[in-house]
Amino acid sequence: MKYLCLVWCEEGKFETLSKVEREQIDRDSLAYDQDLVRTGHMIAAEALQPPANSVAVRVRRSEISMTDGPFAESKEQIGGFILIEARDLNDAIRIAAGIPLAKLGSIEVRPVYDFGKEI
Repeated sequence: MKYLCLVWCEEGKFETLSKVEREQIDRDSLAYDQDLVRTGHMIAAEALQPPANSVAVRVRRSEISMTDGPFAESKEQIGGFILIEARDLNDAIRIAAGIPLAKLGSIEVRPVYDFGKEI
């Protein structure tokens, strides 16, 4: 089953770390990604640019509106994602707990809807 692990972190939290701490998190994250590839769990992973570089697009009554980011009313923002393959939710949670950035924020684990299965 596929699961999306959304990496949530308080905006600016990463920047409060020392250069050595940031480099260590980067190394740990890349190593963990490589472990996920080696074990067959990794499908895709990407870090995202800061919320200030985002745009929210809405369509209401055929009218398009855009709002420049950040637009969330939350202290935490999505900083990246990892799309994984796991046996079940418990396996996905185990994998998410190993993501190094879980130490700075949180990892939301969400099953990917399989349109090929009956509802």
